[in-house]
Amino acid sequence: MNAFGGTLLIGVFIFVLAVFIGFDLISKVPATLHTPLMSGTNAIHGIVLVGALSIAAGVHGALGTVIAFLAVLLGTINVVGGFVVTDRMLQMFKRRPEPERPTPK
Repeated sequence: MNAFGGTLLIGVFIFVLAVFIGFDLISKVPATLHTPLMSGTNAIHGIVLVGALSIAAGVHGALGTVIAFLAVLLGTINVVGGFVVTDRMLQMFKRRPEPERPTPK
């Protein structure tokens, strides 16, 4: 096995391990903590997006450009989607205005 194959195999192993550990950790979070957790992970996803942009700036070749574009696109969708979901969850905790009562005549 050459150096690239070994490095790729280690990278895939770390990715699969991270998926299992992440799923296990998230499944144990109570529902009341999901909004603060989403806000925190949005900050992390923003850092990931900045990393994708910086990697995309130094890419050479057509395949690298396509992969970098997809990384930036998916990172952007992830950040925006996280903020939309967080906003919708926070809207659930706001009080609704009371309807106006008709005045007696």
